Amino acid sequence: MAYEGSCHCGAVTFTVEGDIPDEAISCNCSWCRRRGLLLTFVPASAFTLTAGQDELQTYRFNTHRIEHLFCRTCGLEGFAKASRPDGTDTRAVNLRCVPAADLDALRLIPFDGASK
Repeated sequence: MAYEGSCHCGAVTFTVEGDIPDEAISCNCSWCRRRGLLLTFVPASAFTLTAGQDELQTYRFNTHRIEHLFCRTCGLEGFAKASRPDGTDTRAVNLRCVPAADLDALRLIPFDGASK
């Protein structure tokens, strides 16, 4: 099974191998809170950018460990690149950019990124 996501204008699209999760991380850091991100983390090997590589802009802040990627046209962040503490390459997928995700049914897991 796989699910698809995109930015608002559709210039950046991606596919994730696996089922849409039933939970999401809701981080309170300054970036996630202001952008309203609901995140799930997947191995980089399960993530495929299907369109829009040239449309992506990068933003890094604080520790600069997460590469926040957003569409240069509409400004939406569909995903970010990061590494887990063990070094595993991962993608943080914004479930708000996955049309098939039932956002109202997600169990939200709070993460205190503001204190990190």
